[in-house]
Amino acid sequence: MTLLLAAVLLITAVAVLGRAIVADERPSGLTRALDSIQEFSRTPAQPTDEAEKPFADRVLEPLQERALALGRRLTGADAAERFRHKLDLAGNPRDWSVDRVISLKVLCAFIGPLLGVGLGGMLGLTLVTTALMGIGGLVVGFFVPNLYLYQRAYDRSEAIRRTLADAVDLLVISVEAGLGFDAALQQVARKTEGPLAEEFSRVLREMQLGKGRADALRGLSDRTNVDDLKTFVGAMVQADAFGISIGQVLRVQSSEMRVKRRQYAETKAQQVPVKIMVPLVLFILPCLLVVIIGPAAINIVRTL
Repeated sequence: MTLLLAAVLLITAVAVLGRAIVADERPSGLTRALDSIQEFSRTPAQPTDEAEKPFADRVLEPLQERALALGRRLTGADAAERFRHKLDLAGNPRDWSVDRVISLKVLCAFIGPLLGVGLGGMLGLTLVTTALMGIGGLVVGFFVPNLYLYQRAYDRSEAIRRTLADAVDLLVISVEAGLGFDAALQQVARKTEGPLAEEFSRVLREMQLGKGRADALRGLSDRTNVDDLKTFVGAMVQADAFGISIGQVLRVQSSEMRVKRRQYAETKAQQVPVKIMVPLVLFILPCLLVVIIGPAAINIVRTL
């Protein structure tokens, strides 16, 4: 009976968590509004039955609203600004917003203990151990959205760091070929892929909407945590402010980034012997000891 209850709790928690985390595939924004207007013009308005609404509209959306209200009380007044900055660093994943992150923190904090207790019941652990697993699930579940955003921001930063030197080289070639800085930036955004190309495209869109070049570049620096990109943006802003030749500044920045990229690769290569010690000691050496000392130990036991 305990195993059955634990299995039910585990399956329910996983289903609710998956539905809460997975992005809704329905159209959003202007597309959804236009579809609603078209449907309204086609069919006459009829009273909708509550039972005919989807499960997400009847149960999950009110649950998410209550979780959002509770999460705003728990996270503090400055939580919105902090989560907005984390979302910018993570590249603003689709259908993710500050309200979604706050509500997910509460939902995961509710589902985490269910997972911990259910897993403890399935493994047949003691009551104290199961309770500790439930408390651990509460803590881990509350910080799961933060960990997800941190990992997305880290992967995005690494992708920008890898492609930045090549993008600056392409900027140098375009500027020296006679293009202006904005046109060269547009060429880089078109010819390359990845988060850096998306950021350059966003800078161009902001400039087309009337934002100054310096402000758009500073916004690019604020949305990333890559030091090389911040240095590049600072040099471009200063060159634009003091009237320095863009081509010369880009040439200097390109050579410096190549040196930093080589130094970064050398640093990572020097860290390999230290990192490889962990799997070597935990997995490889015990196997070697079993293979080498095992037959000798068997012979000694038989002899004695």
